[in-house]
Amino acid sequence: MHAPLVVLGGGPGGYAAAFLAADLGMEVTLVEKDPRLGGTCLLRGCIPSKALLHVGRVLAEVREMDEWGISFAKPTIAIDALRARKEKVIGALTGGLAQLAKRRNVRVVQGEARFADSGTLAIALADGGSETLTYDHCILASGSRPAKIPAFDIGSPRVMDSTSALELADIPESLLVIGGGYIGLEMGTVYAELGSQVSVVELTNGLLPGADRDLVKPLAKRLEGLFTAIRLETKVVRLEDRGDGIEVFFEGPDGATSQTFSRVLVAVGRRPNSDGIGLENTDVVIDAKGFVGVDGQQRTADPRILAIGDVCGEPMLAHRASHQGKVAVEVLHGEPALFEPRAIPAVVFTDPEIAWAGLTEHEAAAAGREVEISRYPWAASGRAHALGRIDGMTKMLVDPESDRVLGVGIVGPGAGELIAEGALAIEMGCSALDLSETIHPHPTLGETVAFSAENYFGVATEIYRPRTEAATR
Repeated sequence: MHAPLVVLGGGPGGYAAAFLAADLGMEVTLVEKDPRLGGTCLLRGCIPSKALLHVGRVLAEVREMDEWGISFAKPTIAIDALRARKEKVIGALTGGLAQLAKRRNVRVVQGEARFADSGTLAIALADGGSETLTYDHCILASGSRPAKIPAFDIGSPRVMDSTSALELADIPESLLVIGGGYIGLEMGTVYAELGSQVSVVELTNGLLPGADRDLVKPLAKRLEGLFTAIRLETKVVRLEDRGDGIEVFFEGPDGATSQTFSRVLVAVGRRPNSDGIGLENTDVVIDAKGFVGVDGQQRTADPRILAIGDVCGEPMLAHRASHQGKVAVEVLHGEPALFEPRAIPAVVFTDPEIAWAGLTEHEAAAAGREVEISRYPWAASGRAHALGRIDGMTKMLVDPESDRVLGVGIVGPGAGELIAEGALAIEMGCSALDLSETIHPHPTLGETVAFSAENYFGVATEIYRPRTEAATR
């Protein structure tokens, strides 16, 4: 069978590309090995984890009501019902995608595909059959998977990756999370709120390596109270299954130690799904980390193959993949599309949430770029006080010559929702004055974005900062 356009992978990038192509009148075949569309994000990543984080946040709010003189009985957790509700959320969304594919006349093929050459896919169908599919163009959207460390792969069900952790086999008495990145901290938060004694071990000297330290500080302080222990600058040497638990051997500031945990979650990042799919039979170039090389139009070195999403580089984010998918389709449709965003927002859905877009303080320092930094503490926000969450902050990086907003960072409840305004401001080339003079509703957390811009000029009402040169221009 021949298809003008094949999309390999049914995740956020893949189905976004397939659906847009169909909307533009192109004949599309979407190949996905899973029986449901949605990819890692929907089936075993973004959506189920956020559903469980919502449960965790509600449990935390119940505890926090004690400060208002309102007490609740200790919650009981029906793990089967919790698991079923999570699956219901996934089912509703995947069912919707299936209907959208059908209505758009996108042919969906379930099976594992392998490139036979630059223009042919050999597909092992889910029903046991096979299909040879030729194409004019293919958009590779094969995604990524949890990275594995051979030394930790001891064949025990008590050692989990992010996928198995989301299955909620049980609520372990104790859990060690190996890796202080966003996946480990999000899943650690879920299990801690459900009642597990959670410890985190991180090889570097801080949680969320690479994230802005101003934003990480309030989160780290809160997690110190939620987690049983946070071990920094500590290496996990080996794991041993003791039957009723996993003994973990550490090397760190306290020397060589060991401790036994009911379960261990290995959350040390993800790797691209570029191997095992026959790319060596094409002209696609893969780098040392396994990422597929692409240009600004998502074209690979093979003229018939484009690539989008996790398989072609960092940051591994669903919204980046979706945007790249649309660019790839527009390119094939003959439009002058280019993937060159000024900002790709990132969110860590812990409590508090951390979100940022555009230039960070660390990046500015590394590049030797002069920036003016405005920090607006939520301790000055009436809405934050009403919520009892004054540990947040809205941070803005501004070009001191043009007053243009270069970066925005937020830590606090709902930071993931609030960062969209910062991303839009950066993308549109807004000045801090544009944000400060946009009337925001009061009392909200969103107005801290405007207040941070006002603070840059030294005219924020609720805090005092000496006026800058920019304020007099």
